[in-house]
Amino acid sequence: MAGPYTTLIDPKTLAAHIQKPGWVVVDCRFALMAPELGRQDYDASHLPGAFYADLERDLSGPRAPGLGRHPLPTLAAFRATLGRWGITRETQVVAYDEASSVFGSRLWWLLRVFCGHEAVAVLDGGLAAWKGQGLPLSQEPPTFRPIAPYRGGKPRAGATLDTDAVSAVVSGRLRRLLIDARGPERFRGLAEPIDPVAGHIPGAVNRPFEENLQPDKVFRDPEDLRAGFRALLGGRLPQEVVHYCGSGVSACHNVLAMVVAGLGETTLYPGSWSAWVSDQSRPVARRS
Repeated sequence: MAGPYTTLIDPKTLAAHIQKPGWVVVDCRFALMAPELGRQDYDASHLPGAFYADLERDLSGPRAPGLGRHPLPTLAAFRATLGRWGITRETQVVAYDEASSVFGSRLWWLLRVFCGHEAVAVLDGGLAAWKGQGLPLSQEPPTFRPIAPYRGGKPRAGATLDTDAVSAVVSGRLRRLLIDARGPERFRGLAEPIDPVAGHIPGAVNRPFEENLQPDKVFRDPEDLRAGFRALLGGRLPQEVVHYCGSGVSACHNVLAMVVAGLGETTLYPGSWSAWVSDQSRPVARRS
């Protein structure tokens, strides 16, 4: 087979492989304001053989003070989840959500960074693109007997920064460029529907994850993505970038987009804005 697929995969290519041994598809649909809706939509219809990943139960860990709304799962817990889905070092994984690829990108990031699993891709355009090509759906749950927790691989060094390190960036003690994946109204502090404080981390620049997508929710061409991110970099190296958002989820979309653009691996602030504002003494910027 061609591959492995390590960033994006289109619906026709996935359809040609979806029933083959060694392939696992994971439905990551989720609604922040209605957490059970993703599972309900999955039960109504999903890609044939797909497992369901709940953002809060499977792709996040327990909440704790200062860690933000969607803390990373522990490595042991995440490896056990992969075992439930039958994922091994040799598996080609494909993640998808409704259309935007935000939640699919979270699973992509976890596999790539936590486990060093290269063969993971996001279905470009998500379920909407799959439906748009008239490809089949199913209501049947996958038939599979869980295996042992995922073995091998280790977290990539330097893949994340914690809040103390981000504080060092803000103070100038650490040279990094913070890129905020939230919409401009939240970045500027004009609206905040989720977190208790509006605004952004001082010194950050804004790259809403939607700018990575065409109107049909398919990712822009690598050249377009590269030009957009280079304009933000202003001469800095891609390796200096730290992505954040509200809770470390949509920021993974920007991480993926920079890899698609050929700019390489960048860093995630998993706690993101929700962790930053958990301490009212931290500085907040607005309207820049």
